[in-house]
Amino acid sequence: MLRSCKEQRAKKKDIETLGQKSSSHAQTVSKEAAEKEEMNAAITSITQQRDTRAQHRDRIQSEIAATQKQISQRVAAQQLHAKALDAQARFNEPELDFWETYLCMKIEGAGMADRLKFVFTHVDERDWDREAWFELDTAGRDYRVVFVKPKIESEVLERCVERLNENRELGLFLKCMREAFVGGIK
Repeated sequence: MLRSCKEQRAKKKDIETLGQKSSSHAQTVSKEAAEKEEMNAAITSITQQRDTRAQHRDRIQSEIAATQKQISQRVAAQQLHAKALDAQARFNEPELDFWETYLCMKIEGAGMADRLKFVFTHVDERDWDREAWFELDTAGRDYRVVFVKPKIESEVLERCVERLNENRELGLFLKCMREAFVGGIK
């Protein structure tokens, strides 16, 4: 019986030890499960952040590509326009020389943006060096003459400017103004 009491105590002690170990093991498993859930939550959060950033990066890359395409198109259009201006420039100087020689005039800047000064000579038969000039304001859709020297009849001036604004023919306008100056000086 003594042995049986000792055996029972030993078994009881073993049961208590195993109970404590089982409880400790259960706590460890519970703790590890909580850590696993935390890690899974962190992984999920990081994955979502990565996916969001990847979408943002893709959107920015497509915006960059679209912007680069627009820039390329604009550069091409500017180059085409520059080419057209260069091609026209070859004709401008000879044409300007022709008009300046044919109409005995010169074209100058008037000191203000969108204004040109046209100076005629050979308008007075008594003094070929006498100058007659006017300033043309080209800022608006309709052109207008802002200064004239010597004065010419307002109806003649208005008729010349109206014709210019209707047909946009600068050569005809210059002829009209020259005739107005010649007629006004006589």
